[in-house]
Amino acid sequence: MVDRSQLMRGTLEGCILKIISQEETYGYEIVSRLQFFGFDDVKEGSTYPILVRLERKKIISSVYKESPLGPKRKYYFLTNTGKEFLSEFEHVWNDVKNSVDKIMKGEQ
Repeated sequence: MVDRSQLMRGTLEGCILKIISQEETYGYEIVSRLQFFGFDDVKEGSTYPILVRLERKKIISSVYKESPLGPKRKYYFLTNTGKEFLSEFEHVWNDVKNSVDKIMKGEQ
């Protein structure tokens, strides 16, 4: 049986960055968007460590903002380094995706 989590590991970071690049957002919303797009097995417990790692690498940054439903929320946004990283990720992802598609379709 194929281990889906193993396949997702390398791509989840790029997907999270893409979501953040579209609008400043908070952790729970990121998880919800990932699940909406089919990452059903992604939970907050696996997403927050990625956000912490990306913030340590200065790929994303965060700011606390008031929430209408309780305590302040930590909103994430891409840094300039993050924008460059996402652009590179998209390029590499497309190269890998195209190669895998060719193999799966039996193309030469």
